[in-house]
Amino acid sequence: MRALVVRLDSFGDVLLAGPAVRAVAHRADRVAVLCGPRGAPAARMLPGVDEVLVWDAPWVGFTPPPVDRADVDRVVNRIAAARADTALVLTSYHQSPLPAALLLRMAGVRHIAADSVDFPGALLDVRHRRAPHAHEAEAALDLAEAAGFPRPPGDDGRLRVHHAAGGAPELTGPGPYVVVHPGASVAARRWSPARCAQAVRLLAAAGHRVVVTGGPDERELTALVAGRHGLDLGGRTRPPELAAVLAGAGAVVTGNTGPSHLAAAVGTPVVSLFSPVVPAERWGPYGVPQVLLGDQRAPCADSRARECPVPGHPCLNEVTAEDVVAAVEKLLEADE
Repeated sequence: MRALVVRLDSFGDVLLAGPAVRAVAHRADRVAVLCGPRGAPAARMLPGVDEVLVWDAPWVGFTPPPVDRADVDRVVNRIAAARADTALVLTSYHQSPLPAALLLRMAGVRHIAADSVDFPGALLDVRHRRAPHAHEAEAALDLAEAAGFPRPPGDDGRLRVHHAAGGAPELTGPGPYVVVHPGASVAARRWSPARCAQAVRLLAAAGHRVVVTGGPDERELTALVAGRHGLDLGGRTRPPELAAVLAGAGAVVTGNTGPSHLAAAVGTPVVSLFSPVVPAERWGPYGVPQVLLGDQRAPCADSRARECPVPGHPCLNEVTAEDVVAAVEKLLEADE
């Protein structure tokens, strides 16, 4: 049996699909993942994935491409070439799977399962309803089971990626450390750079070695946050190297962003500076010790805002650097 798992969103979304992908891989002979450009690096790190198909869908993301007939024809042909017998279309609780299901039908996929509140017509063979308030990782596993792919025996259902188990001492240097990852894809999910920098100073003063991570477009931010007290790895870690850096950390301080889920996937405790623009019960770090910081009942809650609609961004900026240091030490003490 050949199977296709569709998750067209971002890096973290694809990581959250990992347990469901493993469930599919346990029974399928070959598993392909269809994902967007931002999710592709995560898909390539997931256990159980044999092939990654990348397509920038016009109904996904912050700046989706225009609808183009030739582009749609190309992706339908690529899906057809994968020769999948069955497919899961994984979406967030607020998304419809039906556009993707239509493309799968056009490509000849015979059996398609998805969570859908909308009437699917002939597009779905399994129309599943997700449990209210389910975490995204659990919702994906529930759908996989409904489609005939239960969790494999002995699989704990947690996030997992291929990574260097020994960390990345060539990047971090020897000895224990804490990671601070100050960036996020949207402003509403970012703690202020000044607060991040203060947290690095206080962590260092408390005796912790601090490593600051970020993408190539975040070098200015990571340099500011690291200052003279942290090791700045901004722009120096592709996803596999970042996974190794996070795996070697005692704890990771980050917002609601992909590295939060990557930390969970390598088993590292997370101090989650979680803006409530999306619910933490669905998007919080999954399956690892964590401390959730941020006012989850703030006026911006569940708004899915990209820019904070409340002056001063109080849901996160009322969190102090001292709060973060206390949360880090709580997680480190629990791990001893």
